[in-house]
Amino acid sequence: MNNEFNANHLMYLLHGAAWTLGLSAVGFVGGSLLGFVVALGRIAPSRWLRGSVMVYVQLVQGTPLLILMFLAYFGLSIAGLDVSPLVAAGLAMTVYASAYLGEIWRGSLQSVPRTQWEAAECLSFSASQRLFLIIVPQALRIATPPTVGFLVQIVKNTSLASVVGFIELARAGQVINNALFEPFLVFSIMAVLYFALCYPLSLWAHALETRLQVGRRVPLGT
Repeated sequence: MNNEFNANHLMYLLHGAAWTLGLSAVGFVGGSLLGFVVALGRIAPSRWLRGSVMVYVQLVQGTPLLILMFLAYFGLSIAGLDVSPLVAAGLAMTVYASAYLGEIWRGSLQSVPRTQWEAAECLSFSASQRLFLIIVPQALRIATPPTVGFLVQIVKNTSLASVVGFIELARAGQVINNALFEPFLVFSIMAVLYFALCYPLSLWAHALETRLQVGRRVPLGT
């Protein structure tokens, strides 16, 4: 391998960045689906169900993502399941994201005024109709900015997937640095690429928050 950084090395980093986006998408989509179940469990009428989901949230939030990566990769292997680094990392990211997104969405659902629930009940809506037709659309306005903001954290936390052998941006940078021994150059380029991935999401979250705050303003005299 050439001992000077060249276009091939840059392409390798860009390839790793693409896998970073792919793993982020897997973690976010999987975490969103499981997180919505978590949010519903946290506001369920059953005390036992609420308590069980709360234990799940506390366990996941109290466990470093790095440990979840190890558990997903080596734990499933011990159980007799031969999983690829992508599957293990995607599973760990899904579990990790579900606990945080579930809490974001639980708070958003509970922030909808109680009078909205009561008004829907007075209209003889079923429980599912009250939730999906009345409450969820209002909660979406509240949940969107922090959800997009958390997506930035997911993108950055994919760097931990390198510990199970998944070649994303951080792992690609390590491979190149091990060959070139140019840590400042290689990691500076990695920082620029991470910034290029995360900064647009941060701007989007800020724009959404500003737009939704404007949408909630009540004109004077009403």
